[in-house]
Amino acid sequence: MDIEDYHGPMMKVAVIGAGASGLPAIKCALEQGFEVVCFEKSSDLGGLWRFKPNPCPGEGTVMKSTVINTSKEMTAYSDFPPPADSANYMHNSELLEYFRSYAKHFDLEKHILYQHEVLDVKRNEDFELSGKWIVEYKDMSTNNCGNERFDAVALCTGHHTEPYWPAPFEGQETFQGRIMHSHDYKDHRGLEDKKVVVIGIGNSGADIAVELSKMSKKDSLYLRFITKIVEQALWE
Repeated sequence: MDIEDYHGPMMKVAVIGAGASGLPAIKCALEQGFEVVCFEKSSDLGGLWRFKPNPCPGEGTVMKSTVINTSKEMTAYSDFPPPADSANYMHNSELLEYFRSYAKHFDLEKHILYQHEVLDVKRNEDFELSGKWIVEYKDMSTNNCGNERFDAVALCTGHHTEPYWPAPFEGQETFQGRIMHSHDYKDHRGLEDKKVVVIGIGNSGADIAVELSKMSKKDSLYLRFITKIVEQALWE
């Protein structure tokens, strides 16, 4: 059955994460007349796109210099276009303001529980009959734990919260330099005039390599496969 065809008692929906996916999930659920509770681990919305200058275990963050790699027209929510005078490729701070405007326009924040970490999501004991879920959470401001029953759960946590490390390379244990994951890279500070190797040409790898090419003594980008880089304006 499609959600649009549901005419039973009001559904209670949990949304986990108040970032780029969580915010429209709240809005869409509200438009269907559902009761919505959003659990957000941090103290603010924006998720990955809210730059965090300090270490943030369990959270994702862009770099200080990150700009979106798709145009504002391709990135925007379909029912809430960004301001006409915003940059075509917005800086992360400008995108965050866009998210704040979106949340304010649709009055979403009153449905968000900040500093509430979800500990577990599991089926209710009568799931086969009720279809309900149990969300266990921790209020990080008080350290109190609790749980609530929901008819549906939307996971909007993204996939950048935990860094993925490949197997150690030969000789890594004897390397005397600094080894860091892009998850922990904030800006170029501390890497000026250094010889730096960036491994991988994903979004983060490419951005870091470009930034350090202007600051480091030598900056090398290592790839596993041949990659063709296309100018942004050509593929949009």
